Amino acid sequence: LTGAVSIAVNDEVVKEIPNLVVTAGKSFVASRMKDTTKAAMTHMSIGTNSTAAAASDTTLGTEIDRNALTSTTVTANAIAYVATYAAGDGTGAITEAGLFNASSGGDMLCRTVFNVVNKGSADSMTITWTITVS
Repeated sequence: LTGAVSIAVNDEVVKEIPNLVVTAGKSFVASRMKDTTKAAMTHMSIGTNSTAAAASDTTLGTEIDRNALTSTTVTANAIAYVATYAAGDGTGAITEAGLFNASSGGDMLCRTVFNVVNKGSADSMTITWTITVS
């Protein structure tokens, strides 16, 4: 499993970065292949911690906001998850993001850490996270 994250602020792409599919995320995928005992990915979180992503991560370092996904699209061997953070939502110096299957807690599929993306209170931000099985 590999992934790529694209972050747009006010409709302008400001970051494109790879992500880490964590150990818990790989277990999640294997479980879903067996049956549907685990809930599907439904939320994306953003945070302000810059500690490097590690395979053993199960949460963000410093989560500041978690939003429901606005769309999920499957094409061939890839799935794209999209979340939007409106003006006044998730404001700050964003340095990390993660995909989860719950509005709080839950299983984390992926985590990525990146150089600061400043989201002002009047800004909107959209994150598109594409996971590819190859």
